[in-house]
Amino acid sequence: MSHVFRQFAAAAALVCTTALPSFAADVTLRVSNWLPVSHPIVKDIILPWADNVKAATEGRVEVVLLDAPLGPPPAHFDLVANGIADIGFATHAYTPGRFGLTGIGELPFLTPNSTAASVAFWRTWDAMLKEKGEHAGVKVLGLWGHGPGMLFMGKKPASPLADLKGSKIRIAGDITNQLVTNLGMSSIQAPSSETYEILHNGIADGIVFPPESIAFFKLTDTVTSALAVDGGMYNVTFFFAMNQAKFDALPEADRAAIDKVSGEALARMAGKAWDEADAKGMKALEGKVTFMQATPDDMAALQKASESIYAEVRKKYEAKGVDFDKALEMYKAELAKVQAE
Repeated sequence: MSHVFRQFAAAAALVCTTALPSFAADVTLRVSNWLPVSHPIVKDIILPWADNVKAATEGRVEVVLLDAPLGPPPAHFDLVANGIADIGFATHAYTPGRFGLTGIGELPFLTPNSTAASVAFWRTWDAMLKEKGEHAGVKVLGLWGHGPGMLFMGKKPASPLADLKGSKIRIAGDITNQLVTNLGMSSIQAPSSETYEILHNGIADGIVFPPESIAFFKLTDTVTSALAVDGGMYNVTFFFAMNQAKFDALPEADRAAIDKVSGEALARMAGKAWDEADAKGMKALEGKVTFMQATPDDMAALQKASESIYAEVRKKYEAKGVDFDKALEMYKAELAKVQAE
């Protein structure tokens, strides 16, 4: 366990269990949480969802946050699947190679905002990808993606990209690893909870992040510039899941009630929360970070660097028997539908 992760675990231990008090529920579901309770994922997604579960089940099901996480972020899928945690969350990218079909929600140039990306990703997964069993062992309560991903740099300007060859970049999984590597940079893999240590100690020269995360993880005084790309340089998808056996053991009425407030409803709530957090993050970066729009040369370099990424995701789809072109067509169509609402 890393030094920073121990710090987060210790900080979490100081927080009393966050719950929906103060009556005895029939069932208590415990969430293993590895983020500060002030993070938008916890404050604006998980806890409001817990409120919705309470209301939908008429108080029969209570959702609480554990005082400390049961393991590091990459372990959370297995913690839930094995029943060690009732509920957990993480990014699919923390376990490279495991979730090949979620790559469609992480591709460059496709993310207009988190709401559209999250709802479109859920609809595409539910219609075309769920049956392939990549999330076996868990009840997927929700999926979402953050806002358009950017490249933030410390001392070096974020543009032109040609000048950043050799720079060390903290990445967010396989797709961003391929992207920065194809651009001639070196990648450093680490959970978001470790980014302050990595950037402030000079282990990395820059980071790929949405705007919300720069402010939240206190990197405002470390990064000086950012590269903005229409549709984002990348995205990262998240799962929020419950142990399947624990879900199946609930009464039918409570399973139906949880389903009602999960799925697309949860994806939409998560997207809205992230968009609001990104807007606040952008405001916090005003006057501190220079946002540079990608030049034609930058875009040409990014498009070339992305060719192998699209090809690799296509290959993973073919290996699972899924038509990548049809899935991508559906994902783009759903993006357009949500944007047009």
